[in-house]
Amino acid sequence: MQVLLNGTPAEIKEGSTIADLLEQLQIGRERVAVEVNLEIVPKSAYDSHTLATEDRIEIVHFVGGG
Repeated sequence: MQVLLNGTPAEIKEGSTIADLLEQLQIGRERVAVEVNLEIVPKSAYDSHTLATEDRIEIVHFVGGG
């Protein structure tokens, strides 16, 4: 199915959850925030939040510095 991922069209498997998407992208869930259709999804919902066609997904990585 087609979604918009960080502003770019992307094809993901039908029925994918946020956890599935992060795994597919090889992104650890520890240091990211995920927004779907302008709403931040709590980490506790990553395994249960199923994505839908044309969802607008933004994944933000937190980077430490010093």
